[in-house]
Amino acid sequence: MSDSFKDEFERDGYTLARGLFGAAEVEQLREHYMVLRKRDRYANDVVGVDAGSRDPLKRYPRMAQMHRWDELSLQWMIDDRLDRVMTAILGRSPYAVQTMIYFKPPGSRGQALHQDNFYLKAEPGTCVAAWMALDRVDVANGCLQVVPGSHRWPILCTEKADTKVSFTDVTVPLPAPDAAIPVEMEPGDVLFFHGALVHGSAPNVTEDRFRRALIGHYIQGEAEQVAEYYHPALRMDGTALELGVSEGGGSCGEWIETDDGPVAVLTGTESISRKHE
Repeated sequence: MSDSFKDEFERDGYTLARGLFGAAEVEQLREHYMVLRKRDRYANDVVGVDAGSRDPLKRYPRMAQMHRWDELSLQWMIDDRLDRVMTAILGRSPYAVQTMIYFKPPGSRGQALHQDNFYLKAEPGTCVAAWMALDRVDVANGCLQVVPGSHRWPILCTEKADTKVSFTDVTVPLPAPDAAIPVEMEPGDVLFFHGALVHGSAPNVTEDRFRRALIGHYIQGEAEQVAEYYHPALRMDGTALELGVSEGGGSCGEWIETDDGPVAVLTGTESISRKHE
């Protein structure tokens, strides 16, 4: 099984571990975060609850870095099952740097296509996401969409996104408009993907289904630095370690047309945000 995870990750930039967490564990996590979110605001919370807003994402905004104050989040982040899969695909245990929970209630906007290592700036190597479904996720409620093989692209220069369908305002260009494919998942499934993989999601167009997801971000064990927002990094036994701080800027990729089709080449300068969304 570990060989298949590694092969898929190297070929496509992602691999899906189905049923990695059981139904009872998923239910506990789902209910735990619904309770936490209703308590409004926390230290380092991305944004507080605006219960009267017409925007569903303001009534149920995402939360970040919960592991810094919530024990259940910390224990999930460093769970042996996540570590085993990432060790299999990376060759060594990673370092843990972020937790996030997305609620994505009915009627919510999605998130424009992006690459995680544009934000984390893990060097050398890259970051890896562990994206766990807490509900059934499908096209209707805004499942992840990924571009297979895009982990071999450079980090791309961003362009303006349509904020009517995305809560983030930047996106990345694609060589073909239909390059992204949906990844439908069941509760407890975990999608592991490379920091350069282009991914995002469409709006939740259902009337009565949330699309809750718990996400951990990690960096390869050989990484020596990461952007400041992600400090302190943790080993997978929960102990902290000191790493250098990555600076913003640098080259990013832009598509050019060649006789063999579009090719991404390094050019320009990135505008780095410290908080990965």
